[in-house]
Amino acid sequence: MTNWIAICALDDIPVLGARRVARNVGAAVAVFRTADDRVFALLDRCPHKGGPLSQGIVFGDAVACPLHNWTIGLADGHAAAPDEGHTPSFTCRVDAGQVFLDADELATQALDLALPVAGPCTRRCATA
Repeated sequence: MTNWIAICALDDIPVLGARRVARNVGAAVAVFRTADDRVFALLDRCPHKGGPLSQGIVFGDAVACPLHNWTIGLADGHAAAPDEGHTPSFTCRVDAGQVFLDADELATQALDLALPVAGPCTRRCATA
């Protein structure tokens, strides 16, 4: 039996946009809304370089990663050819205008994936 947890109202997610759901451990989950009000959830991490998919542009059944424009399918998290790779997807549903995610998946899925690292260079760079 699925243990559903309410995340937000459908109207809290912009049409053709996303909302981030933070987790205690692991990368956040991005919840996307399509033009026809379908909702999908993916790990907020592009399989290419870890870009934040929640900041990408939603079009049709896909999202374009904001870093390198990879197209990621919302239904399964797979990159469109010729690119390869996938990001984990999460089970979600909409009931009476409320968006729900599977609490067990949130607590256990994709916790071992490395988080993207941003910031200054950590090694000494050669000077010209």
